Amino acid sequence: MMQPVIRVPWPGRGEPEPRLSPEWLLTNGLGGYASGTLLGIITRRYHGYLVAALPAPFGRVMMFNDLVEHVEFPNGKRYQLGGEERAGVPLKLESSEYLSEFRLEAGLPVWRYELESAVIEKRLVMPHVQNSVYVNYRLVSGAENIRLMIRPSVHFRPHEDAVNTELDTGYVLMVHEDRYEIALGDKLPPLRFLLYGSKAQLTVDKLRIQEIVYRIEERRGYPARGDLWSAGYFNAEIRPDSDATLVASTEGWESMSALGPADALATEEDRRRRLIQRARDKAAGDGCDQAADNETCSQLLLAADQFLITPAGRIKDVARARAVGDEVRTLIAGYHWFTDWGRDTMISLEGITLSTGRFTAAAWILRTFAHYIRDGLIPNLFPEGKNEGLYHTADATLWFFHAIDRYTEVTRDRSVLKMVLPKLVDIFEHHMQGTRFGIGVDPTDGLLKQGAEGYALTWMDAKVEDWVVTPRRGKAVEINALWYNALRLLENWLAEDGQSETASRVAEAAKKAQECFNKRFWSSQSNFLFDVVDGPDGDDPACRPNQLLAISLKHPMLDPAHWKSVVEVASSQLLTPFGLRSLSPEHKDYKPQYDGDLRSRDAAYHQGTVWAWLIGPFIDAWLKVHPEAPGGAKEFLKGFALLNETCVGSISEIFDAEAPYTPRGCIAQAWSVAEVLRCWLKLG
Repeated sequence: MMQPVIRVPWPGRGEPEPRLSPEWLLTNGLGGYASGTLLGIITRRYHGYLVAALPAPFGRVMMFNDLVEHVEFPNGKRYQLGGEERAGVPLKLESSEYLSEFRLEAGLPVWRYELESAVIEKRLVMPHVQNSVYVNYRLVSGAENIRLMIRPSVHFRPHEDAVNTELDTGYVLMVHEDRYEIALGDKLPPLRFLLYGSKAQLTVDKLRIQEIVYRIEERRGYPARGDLWSAGYFNAEIRPDSDATLVASTEGWESMSALGPADALATEEDRRRRLIQRARDKAAGDGCDQAADNETCSQLLLAADQFLITPAGRIKDVARARAVGDEVRTLIAGYHWFTDWGRDTMISLEGITLSTGRFTAAAWILRTFAHYIRDGLIPNLFPEGKNEGLYHTADATLWFFHAIDRYTEVTRDRSVLKMVLPKLVDIFEHHMQGTRFGIGVDPTDGLLKQGAEGYALTWMDAKVEDWVVTPRRGKAVEINALWYNALRLLENWLAEDGQSETASRVAEAAKKAQECFNKRFWSSQSNFLFDVVDGPDGDDPACRPNQLLAISLKHPMLDPAHWKSVVEVASSQLLTPFGLRSLSPEHKDYKPQYDGDLRSRDAAYHQGTVWAWLIGPFIDAWLKVHPEAPGGAKEFLKGFALLNETCVGSISEIFDAEAPYTPRGCIAQAWSVAEVLRCWLKLG
């Protein structure tokens, strides 16, 4: 089976200033990652060669920040392949002239440099579930022996910490012939470096690299100057018959030496090949083999793999699960800064795991979140480096019902449902009686209300200090659509389990909610649904995409007579090539661009900004209105066919609301990838 390849020909030659986007991302199945710009300039606090996922209380830690690389020819000419931008020094990057191509081979980054008569390729590999990175240099053509000189630099810090965090002066260097390790007392595990290659040498040459400039941090209103520290540099000879590979790791020396560079690459390529084949086998069984054989689909399958992790930081979870013969799995919501979020996980579950044939992982995820149900709620998120979740969400728990239904229907396995059914009944009871954050059913109309001062409990959850941008307190349209869907699912499951009395109570709650919903939410004046009713300021007539869930879910809450009107309004006011706007351009609070400092960005986050994940509910709703024309729905996915705009091979979290629809937010987002992939396969 051919491995998918994305090629990005480099247009930088002769440009007045090198292009510092798009970016690349490589992950390790633990939540750790490596990421950077194609030119090797670090522009974000999150850019580095090894962000290690460490046990609590550490979380993800930037361990290996940067790498300055030079090659020297026998004639004495020396070239720099990468570098850093320094304060007060004009950015002049020679490698923009030598880089001829960047590509992803099976999702693994490869740089191709053409220098004099030689072609050199650099590639990265992160072995699965290891905090290690392999940086390989290969002489593709050119018979001359070339000397490679590489200088790693570090600044150990939590990956979210500002780049101007004080550089610790307590680094301890331990040298062992062709390798060394850097330790920071007992604060963190040591970072170990090992160079494989002909005539490999290590030169200890301690150096503080001052005032690195991080352009994107500066644009986003964060500290943008910081120092790095280097213990020395490595030398090796690269020849047609001899590569050079730098290995950096927080694993032990024995683990590092057990997996040589060739084995690391071969095993990871094989793992990725099997992932694609498994998904294609699943698609063939569903009659979608043509869609799965598409190269864009293969790239999305590899992108999906980046989000599925074993949470290395939560040792208690792992120990508890393994004691009963289980495993802990979860989904990272987005790279670089998100952890695992309940809402994002439940929305993403079908696309990331079920569509790709990873049924066991899906079951692990559902059982993991079921363990954390408290007061009828699943966690909204697990903060970095913590073992306990936060529960401030009104919809994540309702999406949990949806995810269980999709798992049960796709896999035909009812073991997870059987295990969680008592918990689902408990969730129902808590919501009927009222639970945390003002979440509970209004007994007068059966609709689900939510809201607590200072919290944003729906997916539109932007908050800056005490300012909740879109509080949406009251009875939100998608919360009630999800509540009704959950009730109907639970009713059927209870009936099948012989619990007819409880099933009848659930059915009564569903019937009452649906009747009142259609009376209260439909606006005959606008011909679409209110976004919120019974809010602090009355009913909110804003045209938002949330109303589509009243059609798109398995059990649609909205009267079918109104489906066409809602879909047409969404098509005319919200639909873009990259998802749906979060607010109609006709609204007074509409923001066409997401940029600037934190306050400016969050003011636009759900006030017009396009969200890629919403293309899924839109297509599901559109198909219910146009069941005879599935081919027409494929047109809505065309914008996602080229995966090389921001993060090569993945899909961003959000996009500006107007052309050219600049990608923004996280460079790789789970529910963006999940919903595009799910729809891609669904539409054949």
